[in-house]
Amino acid sequence: MIKTDLTISTTAGALPAYVARPETGACPAVIVLEGIYGFDEEMRRMTDLVAANGYVGCAIDYLRGLPVKDGFSAAKVARDIAATRDWLNDQPFVSRGKVALWGFGIGGSAAFMAASLPGLSSAISFYGQSIAQGLPDGSDAPIRSAEEIRTPLLLVFGGRDELITEADIERIRQRLQAAGKIADIQIYANVGHSFFRESSDTMASREIADAWDRVASFLQKYFK
Repeated sequence: MIKTDLTISTTAGALPAYVARPETGACPAVIVLEGIYGFDEEMRRMTDLVAANGYVGCAIDYLRGLPVKDGFSAAKVARDIAATRDWLNDQPFVSRGKVALWGFGIGGSAAFMAASLPGLSSAISFYGQSIAQGLPDGSDAPIRSAEEIRTPLLLVFGGRDELITEADIERIRQRLQAAGKIADIQIYANVGHSFFRESSDTMASREIADAWDRVASFLQKYFK
């Protein structure tokens, strides 16, 4: 596996990134989107996990080291993701036109929001707490623009999430169904927010293993 720290040029300035990829051949790519914990070792672990499954993983620090309340801007996040998509498509080790998103927490909300961008294969959101509640910068809840979504979605939630209610999830489900979107919604009844983090107190290996299997199957299906 080849691992590289680099920056991607965007209209909002240099974007720190971490790329992990197989040593040979061109592969589909997955943009990994940080949550409230920031651009930490866990994001590198997720990116390495993507690469170990035969894809190019590219984690981006779209918060640029700032807390969510200061660093999150819906418009800037969309520009950063679009710039990363374009940069990946220009790389010889990426299968052009095959780029997906995988975000965690507020990064899951960012992935959902960015699913309306052109040129993406799919979007995966793990416990995106702002999908139905409104974004940190005051922008409308992304679910209000469900009709604009272009890609298939995989949405994963914990049934004991203290930040996302059952009503939130049901609202998301109903709006996506009404908009005719492809969306696989999985709820793990016995875990809370951030359950997929290696260091989480709510870690449950069965749920984590099943969630990863769903991610792997989802990517394989929509990268064809």
